[in-house]
Amino acid sequence: MNKSIFNLLLSLTLLSFISCKAKGAEEPVISPADPVEVLPNTPFKTLNYLYRISGKKTMAGIHNREPNATPARWTNEVFTVTGKYPALWSGDFLFQAENINNRQLMIDEAKKQWKQGAVVNIMWHSCNPALNEPCAWDDGKGVLSKMTDAQFNDLLTEGTTVNLKWKKMMDDVAVYLQQLKDSGVEVLFRPLHEMNQGKFWWGGRPGINGTAKLYRMTHDYMKNTKGLSNLIWVWDMQDFGTLKADLDSYNPGAAYWDVAALDIYDGSGYTAAKYKAMVDIAAGKPIAIGECEKLPTVQQLLEQPKWTFFMGWSELQFEKNTTAEIKTLHSAPNVVMLDQMKGW
Repeated sequence: MNKSIFNLLLSLTLLSFISCKAKGAEEPVISPADPVEVLPNTPFKTLNYLYRISGKKTMAGIHNREPNATPARWTNEVFTVTGKYPALWSGDFLFQAENINNRQLMIDEAKKQWKQGAVVNIMWHSCNPALNEPCAWDDGKGVLSKMTDAQFNDLLTEGTTVNLKWKKMMDDVAVYLQQLKDSGVEVLFRPLHEMNQGKFWWGGRPGINGTAKLYRMTHDYMKNTKGLSNLIWVWDMQDFGTLKADLDSYNPGAAYWDVAALDIYDGSGYTAAKYKAMVDIAAGKPIAIGECEKLPTVQQLLEQPKWTFFMGWSELQFEKNTTAEIKTLHSAPNVVMLDQMKGW
């Protein structure tokens, strides 16, 4: 093409473009196929991860119940059965003399699991502060003992004997949680679990001044007094028929928890009603299956994708599910195992 003709055409094109812009012509808008998802940016890598997988994938987890002398026993059993380790490891501060004395072994395992890329969950079956520690499980003086209304009121009253005993017990476990903080380990902390479960000394007290108030007091002491900024607070309930009402009656307030968990034991399984109740109360925060004996199926997790993790209960997972069921679930594409975790 002649150079002068080319320049003329170019000039005309530019003039046409400028004219259109001057008349307010709109440029075509390109819409992305998938809208950008805006997720909360919390101070916790673990919690941010839960937000990212919510609605997409579910982490496999298992609890390692006593003895604390072997704090990875059931995690290792998952590997034996499936050939892979679960993405979530869970331990317990526990209540018997032997296990209290071996809390350091449990904490050392938590550090190890974190370094391997696992999510760390710790719960606390605690002794009744109105009685003695160490304690048993159900001899009338242990975890399943009862607390009178007067004792519970004293527990919540600053400076009483029971109140100071509870603080001393919290001080004892805070030493270990501080170790984890110093090592950069974030903890899904799940104290006073199954708050609507009346069998535990702390549970079964609905209303603003009931178990929820004890949870708030525990939260404030650990966070503000002890300075444990590495704790991600898990508010945990059990799947009784009264669940929908219980979620309101036992809610300590959204400012006091980061993850809402439900323990599945009532026999009716993973119903749509339970799932909806948890999604509704969470109001956008992550939800999880805090404990279970019968594992969810792959299809159930596809239908209820906002469960960010499930945590099988130690030996019950292997008693209530066949080997084939365990293998199928833990190899599913929507279930996250440890080998898929990228590390912290």
